Amino acid sequence: MIRRMDQLASAHPLVATPLRDRDAIAQRFKWSLTDIFPDWRAWQGAYETLNTKIAAYAALQGTLAQGPERLLTALKLSDDIGQLTYRVWYFASLWYDQDQRDNQINARRQEVQILFAKENQASAWFNPELLQIPLATIQAWMAAHPALGVYRFALEDLYRQQEHVLDDKGEHLLSLSSRFSSTPNDAYSALSTADITYPTVRLSTGDATLTYGQYRAILATNRNQADRATAFREFHKLYGSSVNTYASLYNAVLQRDLFFAESRGYKTTLEAALHGNNIPTAVVENLIETTKAGTDPLRRYHRLRRRVLGVDTYHAYDTTIPLVGFDRRYQYEDVLDWLTASVAPLGAEYQNQMRQALAGGWIDVYENPGKRSGAYSAPVYGVHPYMLLNYNDTLDAVFTLAHEMGHSMHTLLSHDHQPFVYAGYTIFVAEVPSTLSEALFLEYMLAHASDQRERVVLLQHAIDGIASTFYTQVMFADFELQAHRLAEEGRPVTADGLGEIYFNLLKAYHGDALDYDELARLTWARIPHFFSTPYYVYQYATCFASSAQIMKQISGASAGERPAAVDRYLTLLKSGGSDHPMALLLRAGVDLGRPEPVRAVVEQMEMLVSRLEQEISAL
Repeated sequence: MIRRMDQLASAHPLVATPLRDRDAIAQRFKWSLTDIFPDWRAWQGAYETLNTKIAAYAALQGTLAQGPERLLTALKLSDDIGQLTYRVWYFASLWYDQDQRDNQINARRQEVQILFAKENQASAWFNPELLQIPLATIQAWMAAHPALGVYRFALEDLYRQQEHVLDDKGEHLLSLSSRFSSTPNDAYSALSTADITYPTVRLSTGDATLTYGQYRAILATNRNQADRATAFREFHKLYGSSVNTYASLYNAVLQRDLFFAESRGYKTTLEAALHGNNIPTAVVENLIETTKAGTDPLRRYHRLRRRVLGVDTYHAYDTTIPLVGFDRRYQYEDVLDWLTASVAPLGAEYQNQMRQALAGGWIDVYENPGKRSGAYSAPVYGVHPYMLLNYNDTLDAVFTLAHEMGHSMHTLLSHDHQPFVYAGYTIFVAEVPSTLSEALFLEYMLAHASDQRERVVLLQHAIDGIASTFYTQVMFADFELQAHRLAEEGRPVTADGLGEIYFNLLKAYHGDALDYDELARLTWARIPHFFSTPYYVYQYATCFASSAQIMKQISGASAGERPAAVDRYLTLLKSGGSDHPMALLLRAGVDLGRPEPVRAVVEQMEMLVSRLEQEISAL
């Protein structure tokens, strides 16, 4: 029997974790920045050394054609600058994030940013000068000098992109026009943030100022459907009042992207966006097509939610409210053992490295006044990763820890196994280990949960993650592709046209599982990614699909096949940016040019929804 939400909801919501001054937090819960520099005096010395090296690099201009030794000198000095930059930047940046009220630390951080601008100017000569030398000459130099051969992939990839580099006059003209490239997003930010007046709405719980954060909180916590409907209606009206302006700004984004794509000789804006990472356009097209064909479990989940919530109509504003109440707290030090145990499938060495990362000094755990919000993993090359958390004992905080630990382990393995030039990795693979870390932790938590309500909450968390990180991001990518094609085909870009595209996509992905509100046509106008980073969000979905297939290979393989699957995955993490991301993923057993990775997500969603139905029926 499927019970209604009012029978399942807890009457005991979690109480917020008390905020403590930083000095009152035990040292084992704070990161140790002395691993980077012992003090600010050492930092200042490194800053001055970095400034000297930048000047030395600028002095190398005009020397590359003199021979392989000169090229190697420039490359090694660039590496020296890069390694020192990591330490100088993150020492100041991490100090600042501990307490962003500290103006003195902020000033030092800004000093580094000014030095970055100087570095960019000092190194701008390298690529154009290198590309004047024939590739065959560079390849002969690399063959004769093993030390230079280390840089083969980086150098050859630069030449690969040369076909879309213009002559000096063309590049100069594009550099001038690029000054205006951020204008549509700057105007969007001003319109949607700085110049917006948030309304006050009357809810059953009292009046509330409808900021974006408050809007999200109402949809995620307020169990009164009428309140959620009010919040949805009034929040979207904010965008409706200026929707034609938003459409004009988005048209400027589309026309800008088309201008740069055509200027460089790309066939489409999508090709231009993917060329840097050598991603075929078929990857995005296959992602969209296969996902659209696999929406049944998403619709099944929302039909289940409708039944459990016991509502006559079910809308977009009903999709995030918890199905059951559960008030367990997850103490940080308890979670550390669980997290380490959850990655046992990846081997004892991986577990030992994770224990080291969790042991202390790498993670800043708890919130304190002035501390930066959110969470991140900082890749401090030559030291170790640092993680910022604002841990509050909730389940979301637990999975945030698992997520960021995935990033940190990726950084640790990449830095340990790659020379500096390849130590970094692209966003196209970055979210694979973080989402796989969450998946492994979910399996561990489900296996050890003794409370059915906890299992329901865990399953909903996982399903909502797939819905938001995979299905919604593919739908967004679908919207971006269709909108850019309007510009490419010389068709009008209007608020009505954009609203129609978005509304039709909402129906295509959710079918009859949702009841649709006309105001949902405005949703595209409140998605910042559309204006700030076009053709970016698809990477969240490809990473999710990649991790789903790897998880399937690791957990579903026979005992004899599992070690090979684990080894392929760890090789991916150790590879950093030593090849194009598609090639790295292919070696890990993931071919994003085929439908199997996307189908792995669909299968995962189907399995989780079935388990959720069983757990709810048993309550």
